[in-house]
Amino acid sequence: MSLYCAIGSVDTDLSSLQLKNLLIESLAKLGQRNRVLAVPPDITRLHSRAGDLTRYAWQHYGDRLQAVLPALGTHVAMKPAQISHMYGDMPQHLFHAHDWRTDIETLGEVPAEYIREQSEGKLKYTWPAQVNRLISQGGFDLILSIGQVVPHEVIGMANYNKNILIGTGGREGINRSHYLGAVYGLERIMGRADNPVRSVLNYAADHFLRHLPIVYVLTVVGRKADGELAVRGLYIGDDVECFHRAAELSLKVNFELVDEPIRKAVVYLDPEEFHSTWLGNKAVYRTRMALADDAELIILAPGVKEFGEDKTIDSLIRKYGYRGTPTTLAAVEAHEDLAGDLSAAAHLIQASSEGRFRIVWCPGGLSRQEVEGVGYEYGDLNAMLARYDPHKLSHGYNRVEGEEVFFIANPGLGLWAHRSRL
Repeated sequence: MSLYCAIGSVDTDLSSLQLKNLLIESLAKLGQRNRVLAVPPDITRLHSRAGDLTRYAWQHYGDRLQAVLPALGTHVAMKPAQISHMYGDMPQHLFHAHDWRTDIETLGEVPAEYIREQSEGKLKYTWPAQVNRLISQGGFDLILSIGQVVPHEVIGMANYNKNILIGTGGREGINRSHYLGAVYGLERIMGRADNPVRSVLNYAADHFLRHLPIVYVLTVVGRKADGELAVRGLYIGDDVECFHRAAELSLKVNFELVDEPIRKAVVYLDPEEFHSTWLGNKAVYRTRMALADDAELIILAPGVKEFGEDKTIDSLIRKYGYRGTPTTLAAVEAHEDLAGDLSAAAHLIQASSEGRFRIVWCPGGLSRQEVEGVGYEYGDLNAMLARYDPHKLSHGYNRVEGEEVFFIANPGLGLWAHRSRL
């Protein structure tokens, strides 16, 4: 097992040219490869620089890079304009849309006893290791899994084998892993590289992915003092050391401790990235450990027009709402539709305040009735944008008409917490 590149620190600022050169140097170490598949993230990880790295790999391999499979998970397929925006001039015909309900092969199962141990006795199901058939049956001699390591609500730290087993995974695998994370407890998982969900994926990777020629290309992206983004690290390898090094740096770069619990937070969701509460509730996940009891969280979301990324999940969110853990667990026990879609149930738990703080959603495409119908408070987007202009606020604390507000321009790039909740 090999580590081909490990460059990074809290002060590193890798340029585009450096990223390209480091990637090409690493790929050269792999020797001749003739059938290459790239598995990068979708538009929801626009700032990961994975789009650039995928394009650099295509420029290096040419026609030998024969397919690109964005790791959609449960997200909707990327539109041509989004592909162009993220991946530049790469040919559109290279891109394949993953369907988590139909495109998968089950390579094996993690035993129920192992799930029982990891869930502290709460869950007893098996976990299927599922991947897109293009990965398992495509005959590629190199699979480049490209992405960003950053604190994550389901698995502690995003990426590594999650990109394959969840990003190109199937319905049951995604549902059961999300539910395991929710039942174990989001605040026990966030920002931790080792946790029950990761352990399950590591078990699956060790037992069922060893025969696949997967090489991981992982970035760590942080924010500079002026608010601009910087690539703080690049890690390329084919085993867990690559991930652990990236995760160690991400904790330093993306984990922000606040001196006092935040009383009022305003989070802005870029309309290019966020179109649903399913994705936009990163604003809740990533801030909840920093929010005071009875705090107010205002989410400015001009691009959000729906709850779920597909019709099934959207209807489940509308039906059951963000009502907290006890209510959601009871609904899973009582209703087959929610029990049959455990990732939706997990999301409803993770994106609830549990009654501890207020969540005010200000969407561009959902009505007051729709927002209040799922258990959130509604805020008028135009009025809130006029008061809390994201183009005028700086990251962190601001004074707005005499009140102290903590502003976050992109919740996907960090994790905020107060020491009392660690």
